[in-house]
This record gives sequence, C-alpha cells and structure tokens, in this order.
Amino acid sequence: MRFTHHAALMKRIFIASRGNPEHMACLFREELPNHDVITEQPKKGEGPVPYIVVGRPLPGVIAAVPGLELVLSLNAGIEHLLASGEVPDHLPIVRLVDDGLAEGMSEWVLAQALSWHRNLTVYQGLQARGEWAPQPEKLARERRVTILGAGALGGAVTQHFVNFGFKTRSWSRSGRLIEGAQSFAGREQLLDAVDGADILVNLLPMTLETADVVDATVLRRLARGAFFINGARGGHVVDADLIAALDDGHLSYAALDVFRIEPLPAADPLWKHPKVLVSPHVAAPTHAHAAVLEMAENIRRFERGEKLPHLVDRSLGY
Repeated sequence: MRFTHHAALMKRIFIASRGNPEHMACLFREELPNHDVITEQPKKGEGPVPYIVVGRPLPGVIAAVPGLELVLSLNAGIEHLLASGEVPDHLPIVRLVDDGLAEGMSEWVLAQALSWHRNLTVYQGLQARGEWAPQPEKLARERRVTILGAGALGGAVTQHFVNFGFKTRSWSRSGRLIEGAQSFAGREQLLDAVDGADILVNLLPMTLETADVVDATVLRRLARGAFFINGARGGHVVDADLIAALDDGHLSYAALDVFRIEPLPAADPLWKHPKVLVSPHVAAPTHAHAAVLEMAENIRRFERGEKLPHLVDRSLGY
C-alpha cells in the first residue's frame, strides 16, 4: 500500500495474521473507519504503526514495526509472544479473551465430558463389535470434576459444570472463587484439588510454573477409571505418564486437543492409542468477528487512556 498524507493522519493497525488477514482487515475497517488498516509489513520511513494484531508471527516481524505502542494477540495463550526478544519489554500485550473463545471452549469440554459421563465413548466401541451391553450409569451429582485454571476460559467452563450439577472443584494460582465450586490455590493444594476426581480438565496458562504439571503424581490421585481432558497446552502434560496411566487402567480415556508438537507427528503413539481422543487444536478457535469487536474496543480504550482488560503480566507469564 502506498503511504499517503491522508494515511499519515490516521493511526495505523497492522494485521500480521498468517490466516486470512484481508478478511480481518475488512472487519477492522468497519469497526474503526478512522484508522488505516494494513496487511503488509510496514517499511521504515512510512510513519509509525501504533497497533499490531498477531497470532504466531514469524521471528522479527514485531520488532521491525516502527512506532509500535500496543500488541493485540489473536490468542488467549501468549507464551510464544513472550519468547526471548519477540516483543520488546516496554510494549504492552493484550490477550484475546472474547465471548466466542469462552463459548467454544465450554462447548468442546462439556461435549467431551458428557460423552464420557454417559458412556457414549464405550457404546461406540460396543456398536463396532455388535454388542448390546448396557453400562452402569451415574448422575452428574455423583461425579467429581476438577478444573485446572480459573481464568476467562477455566472460569466459564467451571460454571457450566456447576450448572450441570457436577461436584465441581477449581484450582488456580490465586484460588479465584467461582460460585458453586470449591476453590483451591497454589501448588501446595494441587493434589487436594484433584484427589478422587472422576474428570480432570486442564485449562491453565502455559508458564514455567505450569509446565509438566499433569504428571504421574497428579494422575494417580484421580479416581480409578477417570477421564482427562486437555484444552490448554501440550506442555502441561507428561505424555509418558499419561500413556502409562491409560495403559494400566487408572485412566479410562483422555481427550486431547493440544500437543507438544503441532500438527501431531504421524508416528506419535497418541494417534493410535485406543483410549485417546485426538482433535486438531480446534476446541476454542478464534472467531474473526467476535475477536475484532473485542480488539477494536481495546484500541478505543487505549486511546481514551483507560485500563485494558487481559493485559499480560510478564512476571506471571500470562
């Protein structure tokens, strides 16, 4: 795009998404008509670009933007943006937390949990063998569920489990209270939070403190035959410990949407494990329209000098 005097009077927004940047740019232009929205890497001498919208940018993309003031993430997880040198220390980063993400994650987690809870995963296998074999059924109020993470996604999912009548527990760094759930805080209460749980859901942020948090010690504290759901990051789980717990029957199934390497390599044993349900990182996809509405409002807040929600605290890693 040629840089003109008219564009110089408008604050610029650079859409650095590797998905469909033009579609998102059109949505931004509708929401912020007094801003200049670009989709190509700005060049030096073309004037400042205060805002960048990024998913997982190539190395050096952010640092090369002149006059940058605010980084708007297309994801709730921002560990890749905190990698050494990717975002200069002085720049604020805002995580994307919109209604679409929370709704999508809640739908995916509840779909997995209810399918297991009502034995639908078992009946699929029985159908394939032509077996008519009713299984013992329980009500939600007879199941214990623990959700790791009480943020925008974890909190929403926890509330859904409460509403369905499950005995619900929530564990997080801060021990945030969620109505109807029992809250636990800090590493010292982790094992108490998961003890005897029938369903364990991981929705934690990815930080140095949460890496490998779901290990053999945690898995062994779950009820025998428990179900594990991971919608956060693959790095939270010790894969060898998970497979061992599945193989010896301590876990009955695991639903995994995220992995240490994505796409999941063809040779990875998780693909063919009979007790693992694999989905390709689709639990909470970014919905462009909802995302743009949220990010555009954050730009307005920033220009009015207001406090920004979901601003990343680098000391915490999220």
